[in-house]
Amino acid sequence: MKLAILSDTHGLLRPEVAEHLKTADAIVHGGDINRQAIVDELRQYAPLYVVRGNNDKEWAAAIPRHLTFTLDGVTFYMVHNRKEVPADLTGVDVVVFGHSHKYLQEERGGRLWLNPGSCGPRRFHQEITMMMAELTDGGIQVEKITIPHDTK
Repeated sequence: MKLAILSDTHGLLRPEVAEHLKTADAIVHGGDINRQAIVDELRQYAPLYVVRGNNDKEWAAAIPRHLTFTLDGVTFYMVHNRKEVPADLTGVDVVVFGHSHKYLQEERGGRLWLNPGSCGPRRFHQEITMMMAELTDGGIQVEKITIPHDTK
């Protein structure tokens, strides 16, 4: 199973990101979507697992702030802000979060922690990134995707 993992699109779904979404069996979005139209567009590509970010206001009231789900034997816990991850992560294999716009892939405490960075408008002089992951037999392999950009 192939996953597209992204966060912090902030109202912009770049064509380069959409190309990766076309190959995904599921999409995981760590929040700060900013517009219902982005959610609708993401759902056209693949099943969507999404959480609400701090910039997702009234329009996103139905989107959960945290989500636990299992895909191909891998259990995910997702929240926008890493500071809101609960202490008890029993049964969780992968934690996905966003918010900082900084790419992170780190194993800690037998768990994989993932922040795909931001693939929306460029902010804070950060690179524009997302992740593609392959789930196989309860395992996960993650690839960092860097989106070329000008100053936007």
